[in-house]
Amino acid sequence: MDETVDKLKTSLREKGISLFALVDHSGEATKVGMKMPNTKLLIFGNPKGGTPLMLAAPSIALDLPLKILVAEDETGKVSLSYNSPAYLRERHGLSSDLVQNIAIVEALVTKAAE
Repeated sequence: MDETVDKLKTSLREKGISLFALVDHSGEATKVGMKMPNTKLLIFGNPKGGTPLMLAAPSIALDLPLKILVAEDETGKVSLSYNSPAYLRERHGLSSDLVQNIAIVEALVTKAAE
């Protein structure tokens, strides 16, 4: 789990993408006396890429900045979840040329899963 999160953080840094927040859902659950599997949400982006998207389709601000959820199950298996660029294109009616601004999410997930 920690290795996967570290890989994502390193990749973001290497690509000049800002990590705006790291939400530790399981850590917050522990603080209120509840237990859940290790779960963290990375919230990241680049205003240079995201702003043109929001100008073209203001509703995409609901899904930006981009997010990757890293979750560990009871057996220790780590999974990564995210909204794909194709899904976001369809959801917000983005043009194909603008989708490249958010395509990085798939490369980040692929590299972190190695």
